[in-house]
Amino acid sequence: MASVDSLQETMNVIDAFTQERDWEQFHNVKNLMSSVSIEASELNETIQWQSPTAQEVMNNPKLLAEIGDELADVMVYCLRLCSILGLEPVEIMSNKIEKNRKKYPIDKSKGSSQKYTNL
Repeated sequence: MASVDSLQETMNVIDAFTQERDWEQFHNVKNLMSSVSIEASELNETIQWQSPTAQEVMNNPKLLAEIGDELADVMVYCLRLCSILGLEPVEIMSNKIEKNRKKYPIDKSKGSSQKYTNL
């Protein structure tokens, strides 16, 4: 169920949704960052006390929908924060991946879950 719109179009929809409801007054940096954290906690709550595999989640339509809703909430707040700060999501993710490539070289990190400071 792939979408054909661009990330920028999605950000525009989120911004318009916010403006139509006069919610910009509530969307300061602190509130949006708090909302990302709150929604991430709600995402964790969907499987609290469980450890399902990806296949088990995909085989459970109700759980998959709940996870999708919470993921969407996290991403919407992240994209809204990008919008008000003038950050380009794809660019900042690409930059972070490059930083991580340097922090986690394959020869030292492959198969290891250790933090880069312990490699």
